Amino acid sequence: MLRSPATDTVTVVLADEQPVVRGGLRALLSAIDGVAVAGEAGTAQQALRETLLHRPDVLVLDLRFGIGVVREVLRRSPGTAVLVFTTIDDDESIFAALSAGVRGYLFKGAEPEDLAQAVRGVSAGAAVLSPAIAARVGELLSRRLGAPAVPGLTAREHEVLTLMAVGLRNSEIALRLRLASKTVSNHISAIFAKLGVKDRTAAVIVAREAGLGRGQLASVR
Repeated sequence: MLRSPATDTVTVVLADEQPVVRGGLRALLSAIDGVAVAGEAGTAQQALRETLLHRPDVLVLDLRFGIGVVREVLRRSPGTAVLVFTTIDDDESIFAALSAGVRGYLFKGAEPEDLAQAVRGVSAGAAVLSPAIAARVGELLSRRLGAPAVPGLTAREHEVLTLMAVGLRNSEIALRLRLASKTVSNHISAIFAKLGVKDRTAAVIVAREAGLGRGQLASVR
């Protein structure tokens, strides 16, 4: 590790395929007391090489380089925290990155001070997520972990019921799942039939008895 016990300097490697992005990041981070840019990379191979050469505290990485390089960095340089800085915002990529062990995930366009705080935060062991991602983590985990809490429902119906259980209206569910309002209504009718209930209140009671929605209200708001 390049961190000096005397100065407590946070060392960083920047990995982005666009030189102008790397230049901006270097200028921003180099201007911060206690942060030193140790190297840059324009490809996944270079990102791994620079990380193994410098053993930085933080690797700031565009996820377009792939999850594979994240896993390899964390395997071969476990003392390096990976901070994803990207435009990629689909659920599959976010979940894969978090599962691989990235410490932080920010979208390009974040305020400079947010990026600076994220670098310091992940170097200190904190998890730092873009607010938009933090709001989706509970939902992502509920989709992925374990068998459905309410047997007999499809995966989509399970998602709809979970959002019903935390109090979202049909229009809000449609927006979050990127569905038409009519489609959401159809899913809810199917849920009522499968659960043997007549209204939304009864469906929500069944959902909450199965553990859906607990601790997830803040995540989906």
